[in-house]
Amino acid sequence: MDDNRANENGAERCLIVLPNLKKAGGISRDQDSRLAETKDLANAINLAVVGAEAFGLSRRRSSTLFGAGVVEGIARRVAECGNGAGVSVVIVDGTLTPVQQRNLERAWNCKVIDRTGLILEIFGARARTADGRLQVELAALTYQRSRLVRSWTHLERQRGGAGFMGGPGERQIETDRRLIGQRISRLKHRLKEVKRTRQLHRRARRKVPYPIVALVGYTNAGKSTLFNRLTRARVAARNRLFDTLDPTMRGLELPSGRKVIVSDTVGFISDLPHELVTAFHATLEEVIEADIIVHVRDSAHPESEAQKDDVLNVLRDLGLAVDGNVAMIEVLNKIDLLKPEARETLANRAKRSNMPVVLLSALTGEGIDGLLAALGDWFASNSPILELAVALEDGASLAWLYDHGEVVSRTDDESRVHLKVRLDSADAARFRKRGKAS
Repeated sequence: MDDNRANENGAERCLIVLPNLKKAGGISRDQDSRLAETKDLANAINLAVVGAEAFGLSRRRSSTLFGAGVVEGIARRVAECGNGAGVSVVIVDGTLTPVQQRNLERAWNCKVIDRTGLILEIFGARARTADGRLQVELAALTYQRSRLVRSWTHLERQRGGAGFMGGPGERQIETDRRLIGQRISRLKHRLKEVKRTRQLHRRARRKVPYPIVALVGYTNAGKSTLFNRLTRARVAARNRLFDTLDPTMRGLELPSGRKVIVSDTVGFISDLPHELVTAFHATLEEVIEADIIVHVRDSAHPESEAQKDDVLNVLRDLGLAVDGNVAMIEVLNKIDLLKPEARETLANRAKRSNMPVVLLSALTGEGIDGLLAALGDWFASNSPILELAVALEDGASLAWLYDHGEVVSRTDDESRVHLKVRLDSADAARFRKRGKAS
């Protein structure tokens, strides 16, 4: 879409500036890829990007982040990009203090938001369930509490959101610290109820019980497409960032006959705001409680390794020992976009990995059998084989074993059925409580 058409369609014009500071530790990111990602984030809430540029920083200035020359140069860019229509927003692809944000707005004569504010806007527009909206509002108010004069007037209310974003002609959020604090307390209380409800649901699933397979990954890595491929569900899977915010769960039967539940979760991103990680803890508990995590990666993305690093960092923030004994399978998705030599290189790397790695295309279905086999192998290797003898007439116990475990062998005599069954420890304990086997 060209800029003029964007304006005709009502999209507000924005300029993106990237403070290019070298990140301490981790994998460095290419500035062009970072700018491209931020453009996608802006487009996700219908902002028309009229320019995007990186500026090198030797150090952070406490008052404006950038040096005086850069601030003046960007002010000229804002004026030049206007062309009569005006730039409504400048997105600083980094973290701004309230003082820096206020000073830059005065210098550039337009609304300024940082990366956290931008991601919060997207989450506000994407959340569909009541739970999701509660979590987004809590994250936004926690962020906003330190910016008492900040309000979300740069986006029209018609764009959607979680109710905390104001717009022209509408009353803005009360910025009094006491009232915001009271609202945050109420939201936290309601989210405790959400957490309790999810715990009850998990407890009910354990009684069934089916193991949980959680899909995680960088936003737009193809988790929802893979989820649909595995479970034959119809979850929206569009090529846009943060298309999935609210977790979705469906049943899946592995080739061995074992039944599992697959959970599709919110996508992660570099510099994911801490407020969001904290607020979405009730949702992300589905990952924490999972029996095994499937990390879906976009193997065709030039920043795939950096994206992997970002996802693992968020999992660490959730308290998962991803460098230790967390059960994980890595899925290198979108191989349909790779050339044969690139596929071969990935396959060779996969063989040397210290965890199971599967190459596949969720879009075409190529390699899906390999993932199902990897899941089956993991559950098989982590479930002991028990030798049981069940009374021949006890059809209910036999049916339970076939439904909850993997029957490896069976021998019948005149009075009993002798079975070798692979059961996880929880199911084995439940079966012993029935007291009908020896």
